[in-house]
Amino acid sequence: MILATPETGLIGLILLFAMLLCGVPIGVSLGLVGVGGLMVALGPEGALIKAGVVVVETLTRYELGTLPLFMLMAHLFFAANASRDLFDAAAKMIGHRRGGLAYASIGGCAGFGSINGSSLATAATIGLVALPEMRQRGYSDALATGTVAAGGTLGQMLPPSGALIVYGIIAEQSIGTLFTATLIPGISQMLFYCLVVWLLVRWRPSIAPPSERASWAERGRAMLRIADMLLLLAVVLGGIVLGWFSPSEASSIGTAGALAITAWRGRLNREVLFRAFSETLRTTGLIFLVIIGAIIFSVFISVTGLTEAVGTVLSAMDMGTIPTLLVVALLLLLLGSVLDGLALMLLTTPILLPIVEGVGMSPIWFGIFITRAMEIGFVHPPLGMNLYVIQGVAKDVPLGRIFKGVLPFLGSDLIHLLLIILFPAMALWLPTVIGQ
Repeated sequence: MILATPETGLIGLILLFAMLLCGVPIGVSLGLVGVGGLMVALGPEGALIKAGVVVVETLTRYELGTLPLFMLMAHLFFAANASRDLFDAAAKMIGHRRGGLAYASIGGCAGFGSINGSSLATAATIGLVALPEMRQRGYSDALATGTVAAGGTLGQMLPPSGALIVYGIIAEQSIGTLFTATLIPGISQMLFYCLVVWLLVRWRPSIAPPSERASWAERGRAMLRIADMLLLLAVVLGGIVLGWFSPSEASSIGTAGALAITAWRGRLNREVLFRAFSETLRTTGLIFLVIIGAIIFSVFISVTGLTEAVGTVLSAMDMGTIPTLLVVALLLLLLGSVLDGLALMLLTTPILLPIVEGVGMSPIWFGIFITRAMEIGFVHPPLGMNLYVIQGVAKDVPLGRIFKGVLPFLGSDLIHLLLIILFPAMALWLPTVIGQ
């Protein structure tokens, strides 16, 4: 029996949510529910044909090559000690100030996040470098762990962001425009975190004692160690923003540059290459499975008419643009407290994107908005994956203390998300100026 109705879509959505809560991998959950739902809605033959077309079209998309190349670039930079060099440079420049190592951690997270594009990897890597330094110099455990956990979320808000690449593919939006649009929100998020640290150390100076001042010679050497990486990042990101080359071309340039820098530093060998290639292939394969499952699920939701039904209900309520967006934000934050970030994006985009477009907001803005909401989920109890990553790095710090440390940053996140709703130009102004 063929049942292409909103009720079928709702049942599929509930089933997907249940599978995710039971621990079924997200790609498998999306694919199974999507194909099963299409069989109910279109019949077995129509479902298999539609799923086959989605698989072929997805795997042959040119822009999909951006993801593994940026990942390979990140793994090569990791082999070249990028995280330690970035944190060390920031610590040498401002570490002598009260709270300076916390600022340096945020700066290191921003720098490594722009290379790596992963929040969890950024929190784990900078945590391994920064937490021992801060704790050794008398920083409060709550401030040290909260700073790194929150700073890790910059990994997805600064290009090349893996989340924005995935969103661009499933929402069929320009990845280059998304990268440009996220610059102002990403930089302002980093400044918000610095403001939180500044307020905390003014309120309780004892939680972040000043340390010794590095000499200008030491600062110069530290900056020289990261000059090659900063130059490559400027070329890659500047080229995308200015339209000199596409994101796919930029990822190729970035990977070639990362290979050259790793070789220049004497760290390129067979073992490093094998590890970088194997990690890239493993992660890329998992993400490709998730993307294919998400698109199949999106087709199923579209066929059932669930999106149109939800949109009709919201339109009938006649709440207006801002209240509708606030409701959407509340829904994302609630789901983000129990769902993994990527699961949140892939589960809600097919349903919420048409609703957001219906109240006059662009898909580019929604990409930045949902990524920002997704990042809040990384530090939002009870799931808060970044918090558990930090506990894995600092095993002797109780989880409750890490939660306490991240609360001020979580408050700034909510204010920042509200500003993105109230002032959409934060995400839309720069692409308009550049003409993207």
